Amino acid sequence: MTPLELKNSILQLAIQGKLVPQLPGEGTGEELYRKIQSEKQALIKAGKIKKGKPLPEISDDEKPFDIPDSWVWTKFGDIVYYNMGKTPSRTESQWWGKDIPWVSIADMIENGQVKNTKERITESALSEVFGNKISKAGTLLMSFKLTVGRVSILNIDAVHNEAIISIYPCYDIDNATQMYLFKILPFISQYGKSKNAIKGKTLNSTSINNMLVPLPPLAEQKRIVAKIEELLPLVDRYAEAWNRLETLSKHFPKNLKKSLLQLAIQGKLVPQHPDEGTGEELYRKIQSEKQALIKAGKIKKEKPLPEISDNEKPFDIPESWAWVHIGELFQHNTGKALNSSDKAGLPYEYITTSNVYWNSFELDKLKTMLFTDDEVEKCTVQKGDLLVLEGGDIGRAAIWNYDFPMRIQNHIHRLRPYGNICIEYFYHIFYLYKGSGLINGKGIGIQGLSSNVLHKLIVPLPPLAEQKRIVAKLEEILPLCERLK
Repeated sequence: MTPLELKNSILQLAIQGKLVPQLPGEGTGEELYRKIQSEKQALIKAGKIKKGKPLPEISDDEKPFDIPDSWVWTKFGDIVYYNMGKTPSRTESQWWGKDIPWVSIADMIENGQVKNTKERITESALSEVFGNKISKAGTLLMSFKLTVGRVSILNIDAVHNEAIISIYPCYDIDNATQMYLFKILPFISQYGKSKNAIKGKTLNSTSINNMLVPLPPLAEQKRIVAKIEELLPLVDRYAEAWNRLETLSKHFPKNLKKSLLQLAIQGKLVPQHPDEGTGEELYRKIQSEKQALIKAGKIKKEKPLPEISDNEKPFDIPESWAWVHIGELFQHNTGKALNSSDKAGLPYEYITTSNVYWNSFELDKLKTMLFTDDEVEKCTVQKGDLLVLEGGDIGRAAIWNYDFPMRIQNHIHRLRPYGNICIEYFYHIFYLYKGSGLINGKGIGIQGLSSNVLHKLIVPLPPLAEQKRIVAKLEEILPLCERLK
């Protein structure tokens, strides 16, 4: 049960007469209703309120639930009188000032008190617009437009806008009925015809007057309010625990995935097998293949990268692994920038950062750009290439697993391995580095991902067979994390 459902259950029990017991010595709701009508007539005779049209009787079909025999169903307009508010014209600058607090729905703290307002009006506006009628501190307010059923009690003398009514029970010893209404109005305002107020609709004077209110004796009203005030702090504590659990549940799959990936690239997800060789051996083999590509003129020779110091290593790895630079494992480059002045080449479809998601692509409605033959060779991705974003969501990565080639624009890195490595393993590294703040980490990691930064990015290198076993284990367990969502 959610905190809101629990709160509503308490209020439902309260207005059904099931929250506190009925005590015969406290009289009946019918007796209270007659006193209210007598007091209401006295107020009319004294000219304090206007006489309104009699409200229709409540039929059995209208009653939304059963109430105790000692209670009575009443209509809101029969037990209270209320005043509508107003909004002075915004074009009349002399009406807006620093004199009188003017309450809007935004000033009403739900089930709380209005202690201050964002806007005020002048004494002139109070006189000319409100006829000097001001709601005194202690008055009950309820919104009836857009945000329907929000209630607050004024802690200051103020006026209010036309979306709010100030409510005055006709007969109210010790403010019992006001406090009873304060607790239940947000709930009962959604019953019957007034439930149409949800989703932007509003109440009007007719629907306000005809709101159904279950009326207990005054003494029972006080006991109901006391019990609600006893229980709601417990609901608040329950809500805090609920929200913590919801936050934990919401983030648990993501955190679990992150933990599994952390174990994977720290060499703790699968055991090491001595017969699979070492990361250092794999590294030397890749460097040999890289040198062969250089000798064949397929890639250019690069300046050697400095050795990786212990201070650079973000975590410990097994002795059979090695720390290496991305640029020592992959030939990498970005694509072509769109330039309207380019006239050479042929039109080819290409992808941008908006087409690349975590290990997936959105390839609908691709645009074209002119590419020369040299640009096509440099900017074309093929099956098995790892793409990493240099712009947009920096560090986001995906493996191009399509059988057809595709061109890339300049904010995408194309990573193509020099030797035989497991591309999926390195995709998971980028996913973890991004989620851990090691890429674009706002002060704690790599800021941006230029070609130079990508080239020097250090990664743990296990033996090839272990890379494959790590990926196989991740493919086995990561879908379980997705199912937890």
